[in-house]
Amino acid sequence: MTHFDEIYEIAADNYGLVTTAQAKEAGVIGVELARYVKDGRLEKLGHGLYKLTRYVPTDYDRFAEAVAQVGRGAYLYGDAVLSMHNLAFANPSRIQVATSERVRKKLPSWVRVVRPKEPTTVVYDEGIPAQSVSDAILASRNSIMRERLVDAAREARRQRLLALGEYEKLQEVFDELEGTQ
Repeated sequence: MTHFDEIYEIAADNYGLVTTAQAKEAGVIGVELARYVKDGRLEKLGHGLYKLTRYVPTDYDRFAEAVAQVGRGAYLYGDAVLSMHNLAFANPSRIQVATSERVRKKLPSWVRVVRPKEPTTVVYDEGIPAQSVSDAILASRNSIMRERLVDAAREARRQRLLALGEYEKLQEVFDELEGTQ
């Protein structure tokens, strides 16, 4: 197996993405990555992040790339999670990615780093680390209309993205919000 085959195997399981750290772990040095970029097999996306140039795109690529751009410990947050699942008519121009780590590298303008204010459950949706749908709905209370969030909770329950207990808890929160308005 060639070194590029190793890179390809890693990237094929990760939305076409491979990091310098993953390549190094597979025994591929930085000079080889630069050569793969030069000969058109890889595209450099950012500091330590590459993408296969011959890769069939999916609906989840942009979400996976946003998390990979931010780095270790990052996960989709709030309306980005809702958008990934086509809930609440969420289609943010910037994908919110949460991390507790300090991010010093320059990120694309379409990635927005947030610091989580409350504890959250991180799950893997389609292999991408993301805030749970329940927590994402709660985190979106100040940015998405209540009615849309209620509909999102119903649809998420129908799609089995929410357990019955999570759905009922969200209903209680929505009822309280309506009582305070």
